[in-house]
Amino acid sequence: MALLLGKGRYRARLAQSPQDVAAAQQLRTLAFGTDHTDQDAFDPVCAHILVEDMREGGQLVCCFRMLTMENGTEIARSYSAQYYDLSALQNFEGRMVEMGRFCIHPNWTDPDILRVAWGAMTAYVDQNGVEMLFGCSSFAGTETEDYLDAFAMLKHRHLAPKRWLPRVKAPNVFRFAARLRRKPDAKKAMLRMPPLLRTYLMMGGWVSDHAVVDRHMNTLHVFTGLEIGAIPPARKRLLRAVAG
Repeated sequence: MALLLGKGRYRARLAQSPQDVAAAQQLRTLAFGTDHTDQDAFDPVCAHILVEDMREGGQLVCCFRMLTMENGTEIARSYSAQYYDLSALQNFEGRMVEMGRFCIHPNWTDPDILRVAWGAMTAYVDQNGVEMLFGCSSFAGTETEDYLDAFAMLKHRHLAPKRWLPRVKAPNVFRFAARLRRKPDAKKAMLRMPPLLRTYLMMGGWVSDHAVVDRHMNTLHVFTGLEIGAIPPARKRLLRAVAG
């Protein structure tokens, strides 16, 4: 068993068998509310990380997958490249990992689960010499009106540097950076921000200037990037304390 992290009641490990991957797919199906098993062509080429509750007999409570690339020349094979023009990132010279299909069991609300998941991600990044983490961060539903303060906050504080900025590729997008003129209500914005995205942003992450309207998954999602070298030292110490 490739244990990445054990903290308190939770254990994070790499999937070791087809049965482990199937369990992750079942949790994703439950969490995303799809009417068919959540699986795709990316599953066989990803590392899958499972977070289990050891007080509940190893119940799977969180999972996500990691797709490793040697540098930006491989960015076109990422899941995100289906929805965003990522040609600017082809110039990134370091190792990259796409983090995807992140979900937590709907019956588990303990914030320690997210902490352990990020600790496991940190261990994976350190072990593999990763220099950029990226993926799609999803808002539930496809109604942009529900998240205007959150999108205004992303526009004002968290847009990608121009040298990495993803361009529009998907047919249905919400160009929040171009359209929104409002000043964000910070409290409302953070309340409506997905927890995973909130964590990315606290570490210095950035987003695309538009959201993709994904009716298949019933989500709005923004491309999210995080350069490992840009994580504030205090935040990095906290993550490594969890990962250690």
